[in-house]
Amino acid sequence: MIYNYLLNTIDSKGAAYLILLDPDKTPENKLSSFIRKCELSGVDGFLVGGSLMIDGDFESFIEKVKMTTNLPVIIFPGEVNQICKPADAILYISVVSGRNPEHLIGKHVLAAPVIKKLNIEPIPTGYIIVESGSMTTASYISGSMPVPRDKPEIAAATALAAQYLGMKLIYLEAGSGAEQPVPQRMIKTVAEYCDIPVIVGGGIRSPQTARANVENGAKIIVTGNFFEDENNWNLIKEFADAVHIKSPVEI
Repeated sequence: MIYNYLLNTIDSKGAAYLILLDPDKTPENKLSSFIRKCELSGVDGFLVGGSLMIDGDFESFIEKVKMTTNLPVIIFPGEVNQICKPADAILYISVVSGRNPEHLIGKHVLAAPVIKKLNIEPIPTGYIIVESGSMTTASYISGSMPVPRDKPEIAAATALAAQYLGMKLIYLEAGSGAEQPVPQRMIKTVAEYCDIPVIVGGGIRSPQTARANVENGAKIIVTGNFFEDENNWNLIKEFADAVHIKSPVEI
């Protein structure tokens, strides 16, 4: 099971490092070389998806990723149509920071039979959008107000409620290409409140920020937009080493 794989990775390495692949923004002619670079650098798996897809063929893209790697491939869905084999698992996301019923339960009712039919492992995830300095695609598409950056107690109470509702992961999301990452104080407060792993993504542009996130309690780090620039690929290993906090490195 992929959820158990993530827990085991967290236990052995201190935290897990996932790369987000957006089919709209990842050139297929560079996909294989990028995935190989990630594997050699110590990445633990891939998320695939996006809040808004215009050009990408989602199912074809998933198939190409699975043909290229043996690492877990987890769907990070922006819509119900982003569900397909041969993905290993799907983050079954509820936008708990918002009050839009479609993204709390409505879309899930439509997705559940498809997930069951395709036999994809669902991982219930409480998704908390955090104010990041500008309107993000995730916030706009979901119709959700982000949690204010200076209100970590709101994020913590929301995350704890999600845990009590049975979520297995909490995802603190600043948004793709966010101007500012999730505040360290918020990560620390949420991690202290909750007993389930905290994912942090959005606006993470340096290994130092990734390491600080882990030191403050994050158990899974996600980067995506930063590595759409091929010039940054040489930093993938530095990110992985920074996240894997049980393996001492100098950063």
